[in-house]
Amino acid sequence: MNALLVAGTDAGVGKTWVARALGRALSVARRRVVAIKPVETGCREGSGTPEDGVLLAEATGQTEPRAALYRFAAPLAPALASEAEDRTIDLDALVLRIEALGDGAELVLIEGAGGLLSPITWEWNAVDVARTLGARALLVGPDREGVLNHALLALGALELAGLEVAGLVLTTPESPDASTGRNAAAIARISGIERVAVLPRSNDPFDAGPALAPILDWLAAPSS
Repeated sequence: MNALLVAGTDAGVGKTWVARALGRALSVARRRVVAIKPVETGCREGSGTPEDGVLLAEATGQTEPRAALYRFAAPLAPALASEAEDRTIDLDALVLRIEALGDGAELVLIEGAGGLLSPITWEWNAVDVARTLGARALLVGPDREGVLNHALLALGALELAGLEVAGLVLTTPESPDASTGRNAAAIARISGIERVAVLPRSNDPFDAGPALAPILDWLAAPSS
């Protein structure tokens, strides 16, 4: 299975935006893509805020899944949110479900919950799931102060886990600071990673257009 983990340097950095943009672009190009949110927290009925898993499904037009595979009400890390509801996340069953949903797809997009190492259970996180599935990782972070430290820590964790990094995407923040526009080159210089892209800010991920071109090229390249 050709799978890609869309992981964040932290929560609220634009993972869903990037995953939706990629899912839509690939679908428009008539690629068979399935976007999956394995675990989502903060799922409150009547909140008026669309869930990430629902938005991913709308982006690709897929019939299944239409929402996250595990949904929890509390806006906490999955391990804490599941504990609050006295529910267990079965990692083996989760992996098998992802494999079944991805059967026949050219690419399976898997969006993590929170930051890269946010615990899904007290023993597992998104890195472990990705490694089990043989997935590459696309790291997403905000183009603002602090991302150098967070991105380098996340890249180090991915390297330690033996996951191939497809690339790094920085999203333009609502309120730019003095580092905005300079972080991509700095991260590339320190880490040695050449695949670093900056996506301009837009309320609609379906308008990403040409800015997605280098990222789509990364995904088309064969795994090493």
